[in-house]
Amino acid sequence: MAEMTQVFAKDAAPPAGPYSHAIKTPTAIYCSGQIHLDASGNMLQGTVGEKTALCFQNLKAVLTAAGSSMEKIVKVNIFLADMSDFAAMNEEYAKWMVHKPARSCVAVKQLPKNADVEIECIALP
Repeated sequence: MAEMTQVFAKDAAPPAGPYSHAIKTPTAIYCSGQIHLDASGNMLQGTVGEKTALCFQNLKAVLTAAGSSMEKIVKVNIFLADMSDFAAMNEEYAKWMVHKPARSCVAVKQLPKNADVEIECIALP
């Protein structure tokens, strides 16, 4: 079985349940979904763009703790509570993902803690 290491990042929002921020393997880092909570667990109330930026700030902290970086992301999955937020999310997304990794974006009925945006990714180590 390949080596798997749990990753916890002190500068990211605390996990909302019994899981790690990420699992690092020799070939990939699988990041758990990040919602717009700050490192103290406080929910950001702001625009969808600001919420998307905080999700990416959390992912950046997780990837840094795992020894990787945003530039090594190969796949992004985005979950929106309302697809009418797609354009605002996409505008902020373009600022963070200039290398254009593969991506999915879906609308869901509800997100943890009633968040509006959740973002997860897979990155190279």
